Amino acid sequence: MKTWILLITAGIACSLASGSLYTDPDSCRGRCHEPYNKQDECHCNTKCEKHRDCCEDYHMHCSKEGFSSSHDSITNEELLSISEQLYKVDHNKAQKSDININPQHLISSAETRDKEDHSPEPLYTYVNEKLFSKPTYASFIKLLDNYQRMTGRGEAFSAEQLKEQENFLQEVMKTELMKKLYNFLHKKKRYSTQEEFVSDLKEMWFGLYSRGKGEEDSSGFEHVFSGEVKKGKVSGFHSWIRFYLLEKQGLVDYYSHNYDGPWASYPDVLGMQFSWDGYFKEVGFAFIGCSPEFEFGLYTLCFIARPGKMCRLSLGGHQLGIQTYTWTKSTYGNDKKYIATAYVTSS
Repeated sequence: MKTWILLITAGIACSLASGSLYTDPDSCRGRCHEPYNKQDECHCNTKCEKHRDCCEDYHMHCSKEGFSSSHDSITNEELLSISEQLYKVDHNKAQKSDININPQHLISSAETRDKEDHSPEPLYTYVNEKLFSKPTYASFIKLLDNYQRMTGRGEAFSAEQLKEQENFLQEVMKTELMKKLYNFLHKKKRYSTQEEFVSDLKEMWFGLYSRGKGEEDSSGFEHVFSGEVKKGKVSGFHSWIRFYLLEKQGLVDYYSHNYDGPWASYPDVLGMQFSWDGYFKEVGFAFIGCSPEFEFGLYTLCFIARPGKMCRLSLGGHQLGIQTYTWTKSTYGNDKKYIATAYVTSS
């Protein structure tokens, strides 16, 4: 019994020391070269690449080369600077009068798996839906119902749905925020033209890959913004707009929060527990009140600059982290990686 107490205590101490309130459950952190166990959701031994069942962050934690070779030219100072610039030009974000939230019950990180509904009221008490008539919001919302949430079920897009993807990219690229992001990446020699940038955005975010059974059943956009269900649990689902729309329909039940950001205006950051039509999300960090292009742009920046690593940014003078993971089991173009996931964290 004493041994187990010591192990648990050590685990909690390591978690607190890491500075992050959320670790992806499909992670190789601290698991490199462990013996194969068929009960594990994904694997971190040297044979996992052959069997195509590695965890998403296997290369970051367990391979010799990692992801360090391609992003040294974008410094930490530059990331802090460009993120502040993007924060200042998020002209479509919600104002304080546009959204009221009721976070209710605060829990500790140790309680996030309890699946207890501590909050009898909805999270959102008011949202000014005039926001949703803005072009980037409207085009974003049209994308959300284009997916089957269960992994293992292949996606098939109609011509209209493919056009909706194109329209969303066109609308976000009209914004000052995304133009500023492109100009930054162009100066860093990541893209030669805006057309090249948009083409790559379409592949990295909307390109399909398989999370199970060999079907093309997932994409970065579906996972991060629309949300998926994998092995009975909610996976991804980091969009405040998606959450609000489903909560309004009675399909999302807000349980509690374990983190509330320091911002006095929007966008804010909240770490939440909730149920989506009966499926539980243990910790879902989300920006609250930002525009679609703000999230899309920040996640893109971090995926390009720090793929598979924690990306340190500054928003309104407050520092936070964005974690991204690359999809390692398939590629596009010249061995480019799809986005597996991206989410904001507390640090």
